[in-house]
Amino acid sequence: MDKAQKNIEILELQEKLKDAQYFYICDSSTLSVEKINNFRSLCFKKGIEFRVAKNTLIRKALEKIGGQYEELYPILHGPTGIMFSTESSTPAKLLKEFRVKNDKPVLKGAYIDSDVFIGDDQIAVLASLKSKNELIGDVIGLLQSPMQSILGGLQAAGGQKIAGLLKTIEEKAK
Repeated sequence: MDKAQKNIEILELQEKLKDAQYFYICDSSTLSVEKINNFRSLCFKKGIEFRVAKNTLIRKALEKIGGQYEELYPILHGPTGIMFSTESSTPAKLLKEFRVKNDKPVLKGAYIDSDVFIGDDQIAVLASLKSKNELIGDVIGLLQSPMQSILGGLQAAGGQKIAGLLKTIEEKAK
Protein backbone atom coordinates (compact mmCIF):
# COMPACT_ATOMS: atom_id res chain seq x y z
CA MET A 1 0.00 0.00 0.00
CA ASP A 2 1.60 3.25 -1.10
CA LYS A 3 1.29 6.62 0.65
CA ALA A 4 -1.62 7.81 -1.53
CA GLN A 5 -3.62 4.65 -0.80
CA LYS A 6 -2.89 5.02 2.92
CA ASN A 7 -4.10 8.63 2.87
CA ILE A 8 -7.32 7.57 1.11
CA GLU A 9 -7.84 4.79 3.67
CA ILE A 10 -7.24 7.23 6.56
CA LEU A 11 -9.79 9.67 5.11
CA GLU A 12 -12.38 6.90 4.65
CA LEU A 13 -11.83 5.63 8.19
CA GLN A 14 -11.96 9.17 9.54
CA GLU A 15 -15.35 9.78 7.90
CA LYS A 16 -16.77 6.45 9.13
CA LEU A 17 -15.45 6.90 12.68
CA LYS A 18 -16.53 10.54 12.93
CA ASP A 19 -20.10 9.68 11.92
CA ALA A 20 -20.30 6.47 13.98
CA GLN A 21 -22.00 6.59 17.36
CA TYR A 22 -21.18 2.92 17.87
CA PHE A 23 -18.19 0.92 16.71
CA TYR A 24 -16.46 -2.19 17.95
CA ILE A 25 -12.80 -3.10 17.52
CA CYS A 26 -12.10 -6.82 17.44
CA ASP A 27 -9.50 -9.45 16.53
CA SER A 28 -10.71 -12.00 14.01
CA SER A 29 -7.29 -13.47 13.18
CA THR A 30 -6.89 -17.24 12.98
CA LEU A 31 -10.45 -17.66 11.68
CA SER A 32 -10.55 -19.73 8.53
CA VAL A 33 -11.71 -18.11 5.30
CA GLU A 34 -15.00 -20.00 5.58
CA LYS A 35 -15.61 -18.80 9.15
CA ILE A 36 -14.70 -15.18 8.43
CA ASN A 37 -17.02 -15.25 5.39
CA ASN A 38 -19.81 -16.62 7.61
CA PHE A 39 -19.11 -13.87 10.13
CA ARG A 40 -19.17 -11.19 7.43
CA SER A 41 -22.45 -12.62 6.13
CA LEU A 42 -24.01 -12.45 9.61
CA CYS A 43 -22.77 -8.87 9.97
CA PHE A 44 -24.37 -7.93 6.65
CA LYS A 45 -27.70 -9.53 7.65
CA LYS A 46 -27.70 -7.56 10.93
CA GLY A 47 -26.85 -4.26 9.23
CA ILE A 48 -23.30 -4.15 10.59
CA GLU A 49 -20.39 -3.06 8.44
CA PHE A 50 -17.25 -5.10 9.15
CA ARG A 51 -13.89 -4.09 7.77
CA VAL A 52 -10.28 -4.95 8.49
CA ALA A 53 -7.80 -2.10 8.76
CA LYS A 54 -4.25 -1.45 9.82
CA ASN A 55 -3.86 -0.22 13.38
CA THR A 56 -1.67 2.73 12.41
CA LEU A 57 -4.29 3.92 9.92
CA ILE A 58 -7.08 3.56 12.47
CA ARG A 59 -5.04 5.50 15.02
CA LYS A 60 -4.23 8.28 12.55
CA ALA A 61 -7.92 8.56 11.61
CA LEU A 62 -8.91 8.74 15.30
CA GLU A 63 -6.21 11.33 16.00
CA LYS A 64 -7.44 13.50 13.13
CA ILE A 65 -10.96 13.42 14.59
CA GLY A 66 -9.50 14.28 17.99
CA GLY A 67 -10.64 14.16 21.56
CA GLN A 68 -12.48 11.24 23.02
CA TYR A 69 -10.62 8.24 21.55
CA GLU A 70 -7.35 8.15 23.53
CA GLU A 71 -8.49 5.17 25.60
CA LEU A 72 -8.68 3.09 22.41
CA TYR A 73 -5.06 3.65 21.35
CA PRO A 74 -3.54 0.92 23.59
CA ILE A 75 -5.76 -1.79 22.05
CA LEU A 76 -4.66 -0.99 18.51
CA HIS A 77 -2.18 -3.80 18.06
CA GLY A 78 -2.27 -7.11 16.25
CA PRO A 79 -4.92 -7.95 13.64
CA THR A 80 -7.85 -5.56 13.87
CA GLY A 81 -11.35 -5.47 12.46
CA ILE A 82 -13.89 -2.71 13.00
CA MET A 83 -17.64 -3.24 13.24
CA PHE A 84 -19.84 -0.21 12.54
CA SER A 85 -23.47 -0.32 13.63
CA THR A 86 -26.49 1.94 14.00
CA GLU A 87 -27.47 0.21 17.26
CA SER A 88 -25.30 -0.09 20.34
CA SER A 89 -25.84 -3.71 21.31
CA THR A 90 -26.25 -5.47 17.95
CA PRO A 91 -22.51 -6.12 17.35
CA ALA A 92 -22.07 -7.46 20.90
CA LYS A 93 -25.04 -9.80 20.47
CA LEU A 94 -23.61 -10.98 17.15
CA LEU A 95 -20.16 -11.57 18.68
CA LYS A 96 -21.73 -13.47 21.57
CA GLU A 97 -23.83 -15.59 19.20
CA PHE A 98 -20.91 -16.32 16.84
CA ARG A 99 -18.60 -17.22 19.70
CA VAL A 100 -20.85 -20.06 20.84
CA LYS A 101 -19.17 -22.20 18.15
CA ASN A 102 -15.95 -20.20 17.58
CA ASP A 103 -13.22 -18.79 19.78
CA LYS A 104 -12.93 -15.58 17.77
CA PRO A 105 -13.54 -12.69 17.05
CA VAL A 106 -12.32 -11.38 20.36
CA LEU A 107 -13.55 -7.96 21.43
CA LYS A 108 -10.68 -5.54 21.97
CA GLY A 109 -12.86 -2.54 22.70
CA ALA A 110 -16.00 -0.62 21.82
CA TYR A 111 -17.05 2.99 21.52
CA ILE A 112 -20.69 3.57 22.50
CA ASP A 113 -22.02 7.15 22.61
CA SER A 114 -18.74 8.62 23.93
CA ASP A 115 -18.21 5.74 26.40
CA VAL A 116 -15.30 3.38 25.86
CA PHE A 117 -15.43 -0.30 26.82
CA ILE A 118 -12.12 -2.17 26.83
CA GLY A 119 -11.69 -5.95 26.81
CA ASP A 120 -13.47 -9.11 25.79
CA ASP A 121 -15.11 -9.38 29.20
CA GLN A 122 -17.35 -6.42 28.26
CA ILE A 123 -19.39 -8.42 25.69
CA ALA A 124 -22.09 -9.37 28.22
CA VAL A 125 -22.48 -5.74 29.35
CA LEU A 126 -22.62 -4.46 25.77
CA ALA A 127 -25.07 -7.16 24.67
CA SER A 128 -27.47 -6.16 27.46
CA LEU A 129 -27.62 -2.50 26.41
CA LYS A 130 -31.06 -1.46 25.24
CA SER A 131 -31.56 0.09 21.85
CA LYS A 132 -32.99 3.58 21.44
CA ASN A 133 -36.40 2.15 20.45
CA GLU A 134 -36.47 -0.14 23.49
CA LEU A 135 -35.69 2.79 25.80
CA ILE A 136 -38.42 4.91 24.19
CA GLY A 137 -40.87 2.03 24.70
CA ASP A 138 -39.88 1.79 28.37
CA VAL A 139 -40.41 5.53 28.89
CA ILE A 140 -43.80 5.45 27.18
CA GLY A 141 -44.82 2.49 29.34
CA LEU A 142 -43.78 4.36 32.48
CA LEU A 143 -45.69 7.46 31.42
CA GLN A 144 -48.84 5.47 30.65
CA SER A 145 -48.82 3.57 33.94
CA PRO A 146 -50.20 6.34 36.23
CA MET A 147 -52.91 7.27 33.73
CA GLN A 148 -54.03 3.65 33.47
CA SER A 149 -54.24 3.45 37.27
CA ILE A 150 -56.43 6.57 37.43
CA LEU A 151 -58.72 5.34 34.66
CA GLY A 152 -59.00 1.94 36.30
CA GLY A 153 -59.93 3.54 39.62
CA LEU A 154 -62.54 5.73 38.00
CA GLN A 155 -64.07 2.80 36.17
CA ALA A 156 -64.14 0.72 39.34
CA ALA A 157 -65.88 3.51 41.26
CA GLY A 158 -68.80 3.34 38.92
CA GLY A 159 -70.26 6.02 36.69
CA GLN A 160 -73.11 7.00 39.04
CA LYS A 161 -70.84 7.68 42.01
CA ILE A 162 -68.64 9.93 39.89
CA ALA A 163 -71.67 11.78 38.50
CA GLY A 164 -72.99 12.23 42.05
CA LEU A 165 -69.64 13.60 43.24
CA LEU A 166 -69.48 16.04 40.33
CA LYS A 167 -73.06 17.20 40.99
CA THR A 168 -72.27 17.80 44.68
CA ILE A 169 -69.17 19.79 43.82
CA GLU A 170 -71.15 21.86 41.32
CA GLU A 171 -73.85 22.63 43.89
CA LYS A 172 -71.28 23.72 46.48
CA ALA A 173 -69.66 26.02 43.93
CA LYS A 174 -72.97 27.89 43.41
